[in-house]
Amino acid sequence: MDRMNAVVMHGFGGPDVLRYEPFAMPVPEPGEVVIEVHAVSVNRTLDLVVRAGDYGAPIRLPHILGVDPSGVVSAIGEGVTHRKVGDRVVALPWRAKPVGPLDAVGMQHLGGYAEFVKLPAAATALVPDGLDFATATVVTRHAPQAYNLLRDRAGLTSGETVLVMGASGGLGSAGVQIAKLIGATVIAAAGAPDRVQAGLDLGADHGVDYRAQDLTARVLELTGGRGVDVVFENIADPVLFPKAFHAIARHGRLVTAGSHGGGEVMLDVKRLYLYQIAVMGSLGFTPEDVEASLAAAARGELKVLIDAILPLSRAAEAHARVAARDGVGKVLLSPQLDR
Repeated sequence: MDRMNAVVMHGFGGPDVLRYEPFAMPVPEPGEVVIEVHAVSVNRTLDLVVRAGDYGAPIRLPHILGVDPSGVVSAIGEGVTHRKVGDRVVALPWRAKPVGPLDAVGMQHLGGYAEFVKLPAAATALVPDGLDFATATVVTRHAPQAYNLLRDRAGLTSGETVLVMGASGGLGSAGVQIAKLIGATVIAAAGAPDRVQAGLDLGADHGVDYRAQDLTARVLELTGGRGVDVVFENIADPVLFPKAFHAIARHGRLVTAGSHGGGEVMLDVKRLYLYQIAVMGSLGFTPEDVEASLAAAARGELKVLIDAILPLSRAAEAHARVAARDGVGKVLLSPQLDR
């Protein structure tokens, strides 16, 4: 078999540039594996923004999106010893090490919106027995980053309080649960009642609808006027960011790995130094973060929010659905549903 079905971009633009068509079958080079894709998620920045041509790094055409495919190893390249045909695996978010946004499957390399995808064997993790591919994809896409931000960067400890922004999103929902696993008190903040409830259902202790309530005032009320030890931020909305920042206690920390709200915000530098607040951004994660995430999911301690799983051939519809922000949870594609 030298051809497969894939969703291919020949140009940038709206969802209509995504064409479901035959494409050359990937062949593994030394050190690589080919995965038969069972699930891949649709991400706002790494899919919709790239498709529109607005991403900050160059993308070569024709291109196939999809940064986080999971599936079954169907072929291995020369020199691969720690993976074998039949292994259930998930792709790590970035193709190469050290991790970074400039060398990613689905970005600078052909991605997982396809029946098959190739990547370095070192950029895969084994999916634990009993864990389905859709869950493995969403967990690996977001939970290692959440572990890195909360445990490794913020140094969150049991008994502290965390404000999680965008608590029903992929990264936010992971942040809620990981903060609880660490032993923190969690305030889930989101922009609609059903999204707040989703955060509460995942274990958050309190919820705030930041479109209907004053975020700073409500968080200070919930913390007896003290504020939170950590803000877990992944929106960077010009209005919401300052409100979250002003809800931080003395010696508190703000960690972030997202800018869906625009990326440019006002920062109260006077409060920054008077309250001795640390602000940290991170794209990194460690193998331990990945292992801990998948293990927690396999034990049932880490759940994912999934809005819909659509056939790969309906990728354009999936992009429109994500852009509309109507659902709660991730939208995924599966080539298996086209068979």
